[in-house]
Amino acid sequence: MWIGSLTLDILLGDVHSLKEKRSVVRPVVAELRRRFVVSVAETGSHDLHRRVEIGVAVVAADRAHCADVLSACEDLVAGRPELEILSARVRYLSDQDADGMTCSETALS
Repeated sequence: MWIGSLTLDILLGDVHSLKEKRSVVRPVVAELRRRFVVSVAETGSHDLHRRVEIGVAVVAADRAHCADVLSACEDLVAGRPELEILSARVRYLSDQDADGMTCSETALS
């Protein structure tokens, strides 16, 4: 079993309030959840109206499937014209890593 996580630091386009931010972020989170059947949430930058951190997690039988799903999630967000991905970080954890000793990590910018 593999667990993959993706953390996206995103700059929002023409957003001037937290209410506008929610109206942009909610549909993205819902679409990721619906299309890819992943766990996803706004995980950071809650008080900033032009920045958002979105976390995505997936569990699969092999690492390649985790990588495919997380890559597709990143592509979906990158394809939204109102969003600019500032950084993306992917991490993988296998069931053999459960003791917390090792974790495979890939940083993208």
